[in-house]
Amino acid sequence: MVERTPRARGRDPLGLKRAMADRLLPGLVAAMALLAALAMAGANAAAAMAGRWEGGAAAAMMVQLPRNIAVAPAAARLAALPGVAEAIALDHDRLAALLRPWLGDASGLPLPGMIELRLTSLGPASLALPAAIEAAIPGAQVEAHGVWVARLSALARSLQALAWLVLALVAGVAAAMVAVATRAGIAARRATILILHDMGATDGTIARRFAGRIAWLAGLGAVLGAAAAAPLLWLLGGLAAPLLGDTLAMPWLALAALPPAAAGIAWATAHAAVRLWLRSLP
Repeated sequence: MVERTPRARGRDPLGLKRAMADRLLPGLVAAMALLAALAMAGANAAAAMAGRWEGGAAAAMMVQLPRNIAVAPAAARLAALPGVAEAIALDHDRLAALLRPWLGDASGLPLPGMIELRLTSLGPASLALPAAIEAAIPGAQVEAHGVWVARLSALARSLQALAWLVLALVAGVAAAMVAVATRAGIAARRATILILHDMGATDGTIARRFAGRIAWLAGLGAVLGAAAAAPLLWLLGGLAAPLLGDTLAMPWLALAALPPAAAGIAWATAHAAVRLWLRSLP
């Protein structure tokens, strides 16, 4: 049919360039792409924080012994407590190395006996362990920093999951927005669509034309959104450096993936919406 000739395809027989505004949809998709970029960056930052904190949670507790308690027997006693996987006695040289950033050369100082405890679990049962340690070694001082670090790590993992949930929500909203825009385009070009359909244009041909136009507009909007997100993410990465110990790496690959992902979602949504409408025709 005429609809299938190369010349007819180049003339936009459905009039989609007039029916679908080239400003509103790209602007909305750009906003969605910006939110998606922020969500992905948030997920990456939360994962980085969790990884850093989990490294510090390995040594869950430090025990300082009274001066009259020998380190080796105390370590054996603590290793037998429920919930303790390993008790590591810290020798004088290692303690001096740990204190060097604050005290300088501490090798000649009288340092207390210290034992590092690694726990089998950082769950609620670990909260009762300081009392058990003090009962086993009267006068021992317990620093349970690792337990709280583990809780911070769990919080970071929860924030990471929330960021991915927000990303999925943004994708869903974008798909719904594309479906609405497609329906508006169908309503604006209904008469033309029906004429071409009666002339023999297939459902697939009409759906592909709509999907191609929508995908182009969505991809353009995603490019704009990714471009706007890049300087914002760079600024936020610098602000997050104190929490991460380093500047957050820019997610260039994720930003580059936004336009094709937006175009793909838009194409699939528009194609399905047009086909469903065509199938409902008498």
